[in-house]
Amino acid sequence: MTEYIPHIPSDSTESDSIAASLQRLSKKIQLISDAVKALHQDRSQLETKIEDAQKRIQHILSRLPEQSDGRQLNLLGEPATPTNPEDDNEPTTH
Repeated sequence: MTEYIPHIPSDSTESDSIAASLQRLSKKIQLISDAVKALHQDRSQLETKIEDAQKRIQHILSRLPEQSDGRQLNLLGEPATPTNPEDDNEPTTH
């Protein structure tokens, strides 16, 4: 078996180069770490929005009439416009 002998830089230029590379890598790792944290926060916010939307949809669906019920339901809660008896007539062709 051969023994591992670490490379010891022979001059300060090589050592400075390695130190500069390590510093650049450290900065890049920090940027990546910050980006990952931001992505986790965004995902959490989106999951909350999805849950809220699902609750709103479920609330709307719970207000729907039964399938056997022939009445209409105003899901938006806006006042219904009265229908004119004239509108019940079938359209005529000219």
